[in-house]
Amino acid sequence: MAPPRLFPAPRHVELQGAGVASDVAPTWHHESGLPAEGFTIRVGDGAIRVTYADDAGRRHAGDVLAQLGRQHRERLPGLVIRDWPDFPVRGYLLDVSRDRVPTRATLARLVDLLARCRLNHFQLYVEHAFAYRDHEIVWRDASPLTPEDLRWLDARCRARGIELAANQNGFGHMERWLRHDRYRPLAECPDGWTTSFGAPMPPAVLAPSDDALAFVLALYRELAACVESRRINIGCDETFELGRGRHRDAVERHGRGRVYLDFLRRQIDALQAGGHEVLFWADVLRGHPELLPELPTTDAVALCWHYEAPRTASDLPPWVEELMAEFGMRPDDLRGFAAQVPPFAEHGAPFWVCPGTSTWNSLLGRLPNARANVDDAASVGLAYGAGGLLITDWGDNGHHQPPTVSVPAIVYGAAQAWCHESNRDVALADVVDEFVFDDEAGELGRALELAGSVYDRTGLVPMNGSPLHQQLLTAGLGQLGKLLGAADAGGVRRTLDALEEARCGVERSRPRCEDGSTIRRELLCAIRLARHGAWRIARGAGLPAPDVAVLRRDLDEAIDEQRACWRLRSREGGLADSVARLEATRREYD
Repeated sequence: MAPPRLFPAPRHVELQGAGVASDVAPTWHHESGLPAEGFTIRVGDGAIRVTYADDAGRRHAGDVLAQLGRQHRERLPGLVIRDWPDFPVRGYLLDVSRDRVPTRATLARLVDLLARCRLNHFQLYVEHAFAYRDHEIVWRDASPLTPEDLRWLDARCRARGIELAANQNGFGHMERWLRHDRYRPLAECPDGWTTSFGAPMPPAVLAPSDDALAFVLALYRELAACVESRRINIGCDETFELGRGRHRDAVERHGRGRVYLDFLRRQIDALQAGGHEVLFWADVLRGHPELLPELPTTDAVALCWHYEAPRTASDLPPWVEELMAEFGMRPDDLRGFAAQVPPFAEHGAPFWVCPGTSTWNSLLGRLPNARANVDDAASVGLAYGAGGLLITDWGDNGHHQPPTVSVPAIVYGAAQAWCHESNRDVALADVVDEFVFDDEAGELGRALELAGSVYDRTGLVPMNGSPLHQQLLTAGLGQLGKLLGAADAGGVRRTLDALEEARCGVERSRPRCEDGSTIRRELLCAIRLARHGAWRIARGAGLPAPDVAVLRRDLDEAIDEQRACWRLRSREGGLADSVARLEATRREYD
């Protein structure tokens, strides 16, 4: 008999002896010597015996027994299962500040998915999309999360064994605040700044001042009061213009790393004094290893992030290296987490590894990249002793991808975080069809897998996204929208054929999950937008493509459907801003 298909795949399954009737009641035994969240299931000799380490271990064992019962309705096979997680913290972060703020129904569905995947930590990435007291000018058009929303979500998460941690960026990525006259005096560059390649940038980074410190600490405390967890992620990443404005002299005297660390430590120290464990992105300090010994070694966690599959920089043209340097990256970063983690591990600083879903800037995801990125994070994280693995899901440039596109990457990342070795080769399409979508046709997972693999077939290679999405947002991307490679006629044709095959698979699918009809509709819309991007690639390269009249009509219809699908999952705020990016392309056809 073949071993049962279980998700996540356990680290140890041994078939042995005769099975038992599926209606035999298990006996449950607490065993403190098991690893945290661990459990053992023994089926045989007429009995089902479960031992578990804690409440989480009992919950996981119950889930495995339910899976066995669905597959073996009359008689369970004789077996022994021993299991526990690789990473103590297994989390998911959702960006709610790039236009798309989910409805409560969407959040409820997401919490169910996280629990099903044995994730135990959740963050909603906030820049401006929380209804802070006295700051309505910033969030009033965003349909923000309210304190009541967070309290409701926190209770729902706790009931499923998931920690909801507060998250508010408090150094970089503050452009939604600093665009307003009231907050602009807090900026490092109140009038904005210009990159080395001549691109004007709005103010986005706080000056490391006393006023800015008081401002962000008040935000942190108001947000953290809405959840029970004492963990808080303060971000502080990508402070690109630090030292280009008000603190130019300080940076010239002491160095950018020193000025950055001093402000970060002031935030950490204040929050720790209030009983918080502080999380922060590690990208800035990774470039200043000499400063890492000054980080606290308790209650402060560096979040080491990287979102690309490991590669070498040997094939990068000079302009790409210059662009990377402008935004704090080095060619060595392309090696993956092996370039991110060692400085923190060597200095004994607590850290997590943070890969991504690779869905942003893509419409349909970049699933092969996501799998390689997650596998790299898990491998390096385990080798260096990471305390957690946090899957990140961003919404750059309008968050046009629907939530369903992220499901395969979430499932794969969660499986890797649970047990890296036993889940590396998980049959992802089958798993999402059986355990997430309940697709009786067995089509949806394969359609998602195919759609998520077309990004690299056209001959064009973008940075941090798919050329299919980039071609829909030609206005305003500037240097960041430049592509490597050249459109290839055969590659574009294969892309269009794969999109059609994925579309047919979605049409044939029969998901029985509660949001099955929404899943089908939003995927068909995303595939249509991706097809339009492929048509634009073909047209721009002089390859066969529909004429302008057909393109105009198709994009008009696709934008209308994007609006409708958005409203099925997300709040109204942000929709106009997101769709405006597509409408700018639509105007080209006039």
